[in-house]
This record gives sequence, C-alpha cells and structure tokens, in this order.
Amino acid sequence: MATETQAPAAPAPAPPAAPRDAPTAPAVDETALRHHGDAEVAPGLVDLAVNVRAGTPPPWLRRVLAGAMENLAAYPDAAPAHRAVAARHGRPPGEVLLTAGAAEAFVLLARVLRPRHAAVVHPQFTEPEAALRAAGHAVRRVLLRPEDGFRLDPAAVPAEADLVVVGNPTNPTSVLHPAAALAELARPGRTLVVDEAFVDTVPGERESLAGRRDLPGLVVLRSLTKTWGLAGLRVGYLLADEPTVTALRDAQPLWPLSTPALAAAVACVTPGALAEAERAAAALTGDREHLLAALRAVPGVRPVTPAAGSFLLLRLPDGRGESTRRALRDAGWAVRRADTFPGLGPDWIRVAVRDRATSDAFVAALARALPGAAAATPAAATPVSAAHC
Repeated sequence: MATETQAPAAPAPAPPAAPRDAPTAPAVDETALRHHGDAEVAPGLVDLAVNVRAGTPPPWLRRVLAGAMENLAAYPDAAPAHRAVAARHGRPPGEVLLTAGAAEAFVLLARVLRPRHAAVVHPQFTEPEAALRAAGHAVRRVLLRPEDGFRLDPAAVPAEADLVVVGNPTNPTSVLHPAAALAELARPGRTLVVDEAFVDTVPGERESLAGRRDLPGLVVLRSLTKTWGLAGLRVGYLLADEPTVTALRDAQPLWPLSTPALAAAVACVTPGALAEAERAAAALTGDREHLLAALRAVPGVRPVTPAAGSFLLLRLPDGRGESTRRALRDAGWAVRRADTFPGLGPDWIRVAVRDRATSDAFVAALARALPGAAAATPAAATPVSAAHC
C-alpha cells in the first residue's frame, strides 16, 4: 500500500466545516447512528442489550466513589489520575488524556482533527462516524463482510485515508483483530484511532496497542465503563503522542471530569483492580463459551465466531429478526437490535454475555421465539466465521 512521506502536522483545533459529502453519496440515517443499547432497556426486562458487567461497581469501588464525595467543594485535580493511567501503560503523563467516557474522545477528535479522507471500519460502534459527520466531515465506510467472519483486511482501507477508525474487539461483532493487522494501518500523515473500550474483557488484553509508542499517528481509546459498571459516571481516557493530546486537551472544557470520576480512574488502574479485571475476563471467557454451546442447539441461529468480547452478534433466520426481537421483549428479554450498525440488517441482534443460568434461560426463550424455524442444517447450525456465512 502506498505511504505518504511527509511528516504529519500536529493537529490543531478547527471550527466545524460545511459537510463535504459528494452529491451522489447515499443518505445517512443519523438517527440510526445515535441508537444505543440503553434504548432497548425497560423496567421488568432482563438486560442483554447493554454491555456492562453485571453486579458492578464492586463494593470496594463504591466505597472509593463515596469517599470522593467528601471533596466536592474543591475543583477536580486530574494530576493523580493522569499519573496513574500513564504508569499503568508505561507512558509519560503528557500522552494521556482523561475523557468523559470514550464518547467524548470521539467528539474531540472530530472537532480537532482536519481529515481530508476519513474512513470508519464497520460494523462498529457508531459514535465515531456520528461525531465526524456532526463536525462536517465526509466519511467513507469500509464494510467488513460476514462471509469473511468480519475480519479486517488492511488492504481494504483506502490508501488515501488520513483518518482511520476501528474497534478492537469490535462492537458489535466481538471480533478481535490481530495487533499486527492494525499496525499495518499506521503510517506518517494518517491518524489511526483504535477503540479498545472492550479490550479489558479479553484475558491478557491480547492484541492491544495501548503500549505501542512507535506507530505514527496512533490514538488508542479506553473506557472504564464496561468492566467496572461506570456508564453513569462517564470516565475513560485516550493515549496518543503528546502534540495530539495537547491539541485535544485544549479543546476540552475546564474540569471535564468530576472528582468521583477521577477517583475511579485512579482506583481502576491499581494492581489489585487490574488483577480483578483479569479474573473477570477469564470468567467471561467461560461464560461466553457456555452461551455459544447453547446457541448451537437452536436451529437457524448463527453466532459470529471466534468471539472475544463480552457480547455476541447473532444472525437469525432470514426475515425473522424483528419478530424475534418483539417476541423476546414480550417474554421479558431486552436484546440489542443490530440493523443500526452499518453493514448489518434486521436479521442481526447483539446479546451481552451473562452468567450461565441467565444464558440458559435466554437461549430457551430464543428457541421459543423462533417457532416454525427451518430445521437445522449443518450450515444453519454453524457459527458465522471466515468459512461460513
């Protein structure tokens, strides 16, 4: 693939530009891009739509948050959290930007960077594209295919792309791309944004690029929401070279994170917390394999495998997606519709991995929601992978 030889200019804040989509570009459903799993949840439903670990925050973290309330009269001091996160990843503090969740990081990148050719690898979390479009940038979608198991081929990303966004492991496919394949996308003159919001659900955080300081233009996003149950607190961070972090920080409002959020950032990167996260990731792996095994007995349901995250993407029999979601909801289950992810249609749903008893009950409900489904064939009972669609 061709590379640019000119050194990248340091990003600088820019006012939103006018939309630059070509006149022939297909219409984009902005409402779909802003749809998230929390919209599926309602009182009385078992929540498989939101990918936050059940039973969180743990008691020790609740105590940290309660203690932080004693300091609300003072303005937040982010320095300890910067130092703690930097030490956790072996980076200087100047390469860390604390954000109000990964979502704020996507907005900052869209407002500060000036991409001429932005490319977003889909299916993936839709906020990066929504933020880019809201800032006036045209977006080219790189659609991964189910028949390839939604695996990333670096050659599919346009050589002219000077901003590339990809998730790892990817929401909603649960695919974990090899770090080497992602590293192939880095080059001078290009910003490579890797969303690692779910990588702490992977044992050993394998394939993470968070410790790589040698790749030009690399930006890694992390979230503390998924493992620690802090969606309502809004806390995450970004890792990048110091000029990029400085430009993004200059675009933030003063005191973007609250004192409790900063306390959580410190607490969640301690050795004890990291060890707990690793144990949770190992337990999740077993629970996910249990759910996959149960799903294989349901005719016509095809999970995407291999899966690495805290959720699974399921393909339902043709034409049964919407009716199955309604039937599951009537039976007390909330699942995430997946047709709002570019590249997927109405016959796809995403489900969170829960404890084994919950998974068994869900699979039974799913089987009941598919009355009259065609009898299983070897292809229909086989997960979606690089060899099977």
